[in-house]
Amino acid sequence: MTPEQAQQMIKDVLREVAPDADPDALPGDADLRDSLELDSLDFLNFVEALSKESGRRIDEDDYPRLATLASGAEFLAGS
Repeated sequence: MTPEQAQQMIKDVLREVAPDADPDALPGDADLRDSLELDSLDFLNFVEALSKESGRRIDEDDYPRLATLASGAEFLAGS
């Protein structure tokens, strides 16, 4: 998976978890939780959906790597 594909996957999952949000308007370095006002449960739902969609196990230690679109894309792309 390329970083661009990973970033698109993250945006698609964010649309499911936070339907009122516009992930396309977010800068790559914006904090997802703050920018989209995701509470802990929303973020957990995001991580679970992203894990299912990507087929990749995401542990709690990995959560900081999903803080922004850019870092999440790097993580999912395996960089």
